[in-house]
Amino acid sequence: MLSSTFQSRFNKIRSNKIFEIFVVSVILLSALVIGVKTHNMPSQFIYLVSYLDVGITIFFLLEISIRFAGDPNKIRFFNNGWNLFDTIIVVVSLIPIEDSELALVGRLIRIFRVLRMVSVVPELRILLNSLIKALPQLGYVLLLMFIIFYIYAAVGSTFFSTINPVLWGDISISMLTLFRVMTFEDWTDVMYEVMAVYGYSWLYFLSFIFLTTFAFLNMVIGIVVNVMENENAAERLAEGEPTIADLQQQLAEIKVLLQNKGS
Repeated sequence: MLSSTFQSRFNKIRSNKIFEIFVVSVILLSALVIGVKTHNMPSQFIYLVSYLDVGITIFFLLEISIRFAGDPNKIRFFNNGWNLFDTIIVVVSLIPIEDSELALVGRLIRIFRVLRMVSVVPELRILLNSLIKALPQLGYVLLLMFIIFYIYAAVGSTFFSTINPVLWGDISISMLTLFRVMTFEDWTDVMYEVMAVYGYSWLYFLSFIFLTTFAFLNMVIGIVVNVMENENAAERLAEGEPTIADLQQQLAEIKVLLQNKGS
């Protein structure tokens, strides 16, 4: 009975909006501390930042303990990938490895603490989960984009290498040049240089930009947006909120009732 009382209290704390905002604030403070450490600071300030870093680590330990204690199903707590990630980050941060050969690992772990923002903010979790679930579909789009890059790079290297070997010397350099063209980084300079020799080469550049920048990138955006909509629908369904399909079904039922009543 006593344990269930403590569990309900911890559950209220971890579900409290003020507590969530405070956790986000500490994560942002942790990010600022990481940035401050990259600057040259007086020795007194270095000690202050070090103590602040220790305090942040202790707070993260308390926060993950509260989340674990407030979870009604503690056995499945670590089945959640984000809970496991947070726990590993916090536990490794507690290991005193600053003055050892693993000091670089310790600094990297503290940098990754900023990623805890994703596990705390539900909207960021949905965004990242959508991106991960979209990877299989994005893989085929990226493969097709690579094929287009390869074909155009081979053509560019064949015809334009004598114009500018720095940009078109071989197929790998040509692919880097085409990536520059796709991102619109001074691409007109590249095009006009080639057009001085091949007048109709603008067809080469414009067709490439149309296929990659306009067509393929819009396909990538469409896939990600579609997966995000499915993730949001699944999230609403898990929370018990009605989906669009449910609302449409309810409207259809109301319409049938009104028609029967009118007849």
